[in-house]
Amino acid sequence: MRAPKPKKPLSNLKRVLVVEDDPVLSLSLDEALRDAGVRDVVICATLESTIEALEKADADAVVIDVHLADRDDGWALAELIGQLGPKRPRIIFSTGSPEDIPPEIAEMGLVFAKPYDPALLAQELASGEERKGLFSILRDAIS
Repeated sequence: MRAPKPKKPLSNLKRVLVVEDDPVLSLSLDEALRDAGVRDVVICATLESTIEALEKADADAVVIDVHLADRDDGWALAELIGQLGPKRPRIIFSTGSPEDIPPEIAEMGLVFAKPYDPALLAQELASGEERKGLFSILRDAIS
């Protein structure tokens, strides 16, 4: 029996915060990101725990659930992260309601509409490309 082929690691992602209050999706994202080579995946179920995690150490990326149990405007976290300047973490939004994200906020990162395959999200982070947000893509398509 052959040993499984090693997966290509995410070369420059050491720490990713997953801001998600759904425990099943949190664990699925954790597994997909670790399988892709992320060394430190921090699960945060609330906005408060996310801010605490950001204060402890820098993150390379943040996956943000738009509707958290403690806040219905998870995108406010993206606004806060945006104030960290040009070296801010990559932002990926995770939501069942992409239309709820204000367009100027949605442009800060990619939007994954639930349900989605966590491995695809990990693959997107692995690409290392900063892509336009959903609303920029739609606006460019109709212009």
